[in-house]
Amino acid sequence: MDKVSARKRDLIDTAPRFTEGDAIRLNRMFRGSDTRELLTSLFQDNLAGDIAVVSSFGAESAVLLHLISEVDKSLPVLFLETGKHFPETLAYRDELAARLGLTDLRNLEPDAKVIAEKDDNGLRWSWDPDGCCDLRKVQPLANALANFDASITGRKAFQADTRALLPRFEIDTSDKQGRLKINPLIDWTADDIEAYFQAHDLPRHPLVAEGYPSIGCSPCTHKVAPGEDPRSGRWKGWDKTECGIHSPNNPDAYRQPPEGFDPMV
Repeated sequence: MDKVSARKRDLIDTAPRFTEGDAIRLNRMFRGSDTRELLTSLFQDNLAGDIAVVSSFGAESAVLLHLISEVDKSLPVLFLETGKHFPETLAYRDELAARLGLTDLRNLEPDAKVIAEKDDNGLRWSWDPDGCCDLRKVQPLANALANFDASITGRKAFQADTRALLPRFEIDTSDKQGRLKINPLIDWTADDIEAYFQAHDLPRHPLVAEGYPSIGCSPCTHKVAPGEDPRSGRWKGWDKTECGIHSPNNPDAYRQPPEGFDPMV
């Protein structure tokens, strides 16, 4: 499906861009292909329409972004600027984008009016992390991806049990129009990631050396002990493993502040 056809379909009818059958076909097509070959074919042969890569500029992001830069430095790179990131993450984002020559970095910010209405004191993360993620990540990304046919993620099977069985190609369950979600590193191991960092002398996120193997917003990211799940430091103490951009939360089920909650304490 070329770009013109994809856009016409969006304008003419509401038929899905891609179906489960398309995802199955692409998984079969690229079975046994290495990641660079997969990315090159996707971009050069236009197999997935308009594509954007979603990056957290976290602990392992440099690997996927380096691969992307070798194939197409102009691919849109979407970063969710939640207003809650570690300063080190923002500095690393700028360093890595400049180092790799990425020419279309887009910082997606939450709607200021929505934040003023639903998180005016900036503390929703402390009593409603799902709602905070929805306001600051899910909604801004959904708005940005509405103009794309597919998105690329940096998810890997070893990161968490919830990601262990993910395929390379799937349909984005958060999108009713059948957007494709591509996970080109899903079968990479931790050793593969480390070897790639060393082979290409990629800069590291400075917080990795301090015990943060998975890095998100600062209030909801904690250090991880050796041997623990790399993502166990995310939303520690909550029954929550994803922000919602990959495994949708219920946006209508916002929690209410606990009785006696005082934002000034």
